[in-house]
Amino acid sequence: MRTVAVVGASLAGLSAARSLRKRGYDGRLIVIGDETHRPYDRPPLSKEFLTGSIGEAELALEPDDEDLRAEWLLGARAAALDTAPRAVRLTDGREVRADGIVIATGATARTLPGMDGLPGVHTLRTLDDARALRDELARGGRLVVIGGGFIGAEVASTAHALGLDVTVVEAAPTALAGPLGPDMGRIVSALHADHGVRLLCGVGVKGLSGENRVDAVLMEDGRSIPADIVVVGVGARPCVEWLAGSGIELDDGVKCGADGRTSLAGVVAVGDCASWYDPRAGTHRRVEHWTGARERPDAAVAALLSWGESEPGVPRPPYFWSDQYGVKIQFAGNASRADSVTIEEGTADERNVLAVYRRGGHPVAVLGMNQPRPFMRWRKHLAAAGTP
Repeated sequence: MRTVAVVGASLAGLSAARSLRKRGYDGRLIVIGDETHRPYDRPPLSKEFLTGSIGEAELALEPDDEDLRAEWLLGARAAALDTAPRAVRLTDGREVRADGIVIATGATARTLPGMDGLPGVHTLRTLDDARALRDELARGGRLVVIGGGFIGAEVASTAHALGLDVTVVEAAPTALAGPLGPDMGRIVSALHADHGVRLLCGVGVKGLSGENRVDAVLMEDGRSIPADIVVVGVGARPCVEWLAGSGIELDDGVKCGADGRTSLAGVVAVGDCASWYDPRAGTHRRVEHWTGARERPDAAVAALLSWGESEPGVPRPPYFWSDQYGVKIQFAGNASRADSVTIEEGTADERNVLAVYRRGGHPVAVLGMNQPRPFMRWRKHLAAAGTP
């Protein structure tokens, strides 16, 4: 290959660029990013960056001495993928032709009807989002977080530490039931109540009120929750609209094999936009976590450079972590596959549990709350267990 284009300049795209050079690719390398920023670390955006304990310089993912010999096209959004010849068309009219393409366009935060342009209403996905939210939180007041997932919980924890009055609303009966299952979701989300943050579950949001600025969140049960600031954390959708008509198979993201290969030769996908085949579960799934964006591009690059001749192997079980109210939460595996979950160490009341999820007696996931050492042992065990 003489030219490889990486479409996406966040962690997954940077990891792919690094893997290309590490694996001996010495041709032209073009990295396209729709943001104007160089690659930066996203996990601190909902925590340390909002409190001001770290600045933008600490978010940088590239050390000063790193030189990938890449051409960086930043502030450039992909508009379409042409297959003959293979090229990425940009919204500004430019065209980038390449022999191989890595799709790493990530995902964008979902929004709610009526929130666009209303001052005081935020999503949190990008550095620019975090800048705007940090400035608002510094003023204090009443914060309502819509969505009790991990991003929403981290923002609530951070805002509480900053002294704001915080309410979290979650449409599902139990917060975090999706990633953790109802039993463990209930235990982890109890951290809100432990610290005086209100958690309202089982009722949806009808809309927002306010003319010049948001002043309340309107609930479907008729309640109105006063708000000076609202953060909407209701998930993310993969950025794949630009691939319509390209011939690439899409299914909640770019549908890929276990090594990131797409339905088009010479094109792989990584990161939050990629729905990889999971041999353990026998299904495709998107993994929207930092570790997957760092690790999986290497397998995709190997497949790209070998034109699919490399052995894909079995990706390590998905892993993520979260810091909430001083508690370190770690999770690996897939809770949806489990038919049982047991607490192996610690107690739920003390929020220091080590819980193992099993299917037919075989471990398929593990959760740790302030249990880093036993958690890492179980994580290694899951990775070594292969496909039960």
